[in-house]
Amino acid sequence: MNKKEAAKEIFHRTRVIEEHNQRYYNLSAPTISDSEYDALLKELQALEEQFPELKIKNSPTQRVGALLTSAGKNITHRTKMLSLDNSYCVEDLGDWFKRVGKGLPGETIEYVAELKIDGVSASLTYENGILTLGATRGDGTTGEDVTPNVRTVRSIPLQLNMIPKQGFPKVLDVRGEVYMTRKDFATMNIRRENAGEDLFVNPRNATSGSLKLLDSRLTAERQLQFFIHSFGTIEGTQSFTTHWQFLSLVKKFGFAVNSESILCRNANEVLVFCSKWQEVRDSIPYEVDGIVIKVNDLKQQKALGTTLKSPRWAIAYKFPARQATTKVLAIEVNVGRTGVLTPVAKLEPVLCGGVTISNATLHNFDEIKRLGVNVGDRVLIERAGDVIPKIVKVVESSNTKKSFALPKHCPACHGPITKLNSEDVAYRCLNLSCPKQLERGLFHFASRKAMDIEGMGEAVVTQLLTKNHIKDFADIYFLKKEDLLKLELFKDKKADNLLAFIAGSKKQPLSRLLFALGINNIGEKAAYVIAQRFGTLDKLRKASQDEIDEIHEVGEVMAQSLFEFFHLPASERLFGRLKLAGVNMSEPQEKIVTGNLTGKKIVFTGELDGLSRLEAGQMAKEQGAEIVDSVSKKTDYVVVGDKPGSKYNKAQSLGVKVLNLSEFKELING
Repeated sequence: MNKKEAAKEIFHRTRVIEEHNQRYYNLSAPTISDSEYDALLKELQALEEQFPELKIKNSPTQRVGALLTSAGKNITHRTKMLSLDNSYCVEDLGDWFKRVGKGLPGETIEYVAELKIDGVSASLTYENGILTLGATRGDGTTGEDVTPNVRTVRSIPLQLNMIPKQGFPKVLDVRGEVYMTRKDFATMNIRRENAGEDLFVNPRNATSGSLKLLDSRLTAERQLQFFIHSFGTIEGTQSFTTHWQFLSLVKKFGFAVNSESILCRNANEVLVFCSKWQEVRDSIPYEVDGIVIKVNDLKQQKALGTTLKSPRWAIAYKFPARQATTKVLAIEVNVGRTGVLTPVAKLEPVLCGGVTISNATLHNFDEIKRLGVNVGDRVLIERAGDVIPKIVKVVESSNTKKSFALPKHCPACHGPITKLNSEDVAYRCLNLSCPKQLERGLFHFASRKAMDIEGMGEAVVTQLLTKNHIKDFADIYFLKKEDLLKLELFKDKKADNLLAFIAGSKKQPLSRLLFALGINNIGEKAAYVIAQRFGTLDKLRKASQDEIDEIHEVGEVMAQSLFEFFHLPASERLFGRLKLAGVNMSEPQEKIVTGNLTGKKIVFTGELDGLSRLEAGQMAKEQGAEIVDSVSKKTDYVVVGDKPGSKYNKAQSLGVKVLNLSEFKELING
């Protein structure tokens, strides 16, 4: 065989083998036996060894064997991988359907319902039809590059099928779920048990570990599989206008799409689908923990938009939690980073929903009274949403005479505890220097979504506190190399790396700093909205509580928490030292839109005929307006619809100009 003949044969055999991969893994319709497949692969391998210069990058023989140079370098996703909001009952779903309907008034809405695979999210990037990157979800913005391991998953095409007269997108970024079947999981654990190795708890845990192995040959042995469910970026021709059409297209490209997915004409068909699969979930050959529901039309998806974390056009319906019974061995009290005391039940370990549970939250001390739970009781536990374990009820009392008593002092610092007000169910430690508050607060401060100080995990934080190197957040920025070298497992390089990450965190925007401080009721999204509104920390600290409350998406409770935090003497000292350390205290501003309403503050109230508040707000924003939630003397206009609330009355009492929908539209048009 000459070189020209070999090239032709290698190309032919490559396509044949990939076709058999798709038939076996994606279509569940194999046409040859495993031994025949192995023979084809060996023949191709022999040809490539004879003519190594003809071996193509995406040869099926290259699915196995590459090594990751590290534990996966970080990559930035082309489009953020959002998480889904969850619903746990039919009523929750009904509320979501209503919100979608309000966002798309008068429109016919179709939905796509898909099984929610309990696996590991991943993104795949194809350039001109060739797989160039496989990455984990990470925090949604950045993930880990695990391309060599992704290439071992035979249901993932290394090269897309060519569609006649269409070709490939220049760049195609698709998302899906890597998973392991129950059968393959059981086989793997038997093999590990025979080898004297630790067993994996569940298929998801095994899948996650397999994707991050440094040797892809080991990953290949795990028999991972992949279902595609969405896309992030498409550069080039987009030949579909609905999600259902997208699923049809990617099947032609060679991807595996879950065959149980269904197009629903209305909400009722979605509910029937959810009910059906909830009943038979255990008969599915892989773990499924719910149903994902998406608005089908892409234009409607765009109109509904997203929050900071989740799309408004999709939701996950979670199946009822798994339950088990076990014994309460002890009740301990943990102190959180905001000083809240949380009772936790220490349990006799029990398997629940594929995970061994040894702790369960009791939420607060009122919940202990409501449940009547005590040490020695046998209790029913469940994983709420298949994730967080909690005690549902006492099934067998131990008849212990001594019941659990509310502690009189903080278990961490022995300082005073109290409720902030009569309506608060939580008891809090009032000592801002409480070591447990500081420990958990520091860990949160350094976390990825906050100041992102890599290498400053719980073990490091605990040591720094024990050795009195840190007494508040600002102390992080005054650490010296000699301080770090006194910690366990710290050498020159590790100390230098941590100091470099600390220095880099000084450049984080104000929104990250606000979130990192762990202020009560101020989450990631609220921190971003507030930082965008005021721009700098100095302006924010000078703002009144009412000015903060005026911000769209910031409520009265948030405003009060923020205002009170800024006026604590300890906060004054903290910000002074952070400023001295050179920590950034400003926020890059989004591009300012100018128009007829530039600089105007507008409040919407009541039901707007034929227009959702979301649409009306977007129209106003496009003309430069700022949408606020509460009415004050600084409000320029209050737009009212049918059945307006108290905001209408307040506008009249303050003399704020009130507009009906027609007048609002006239204002928009200048």
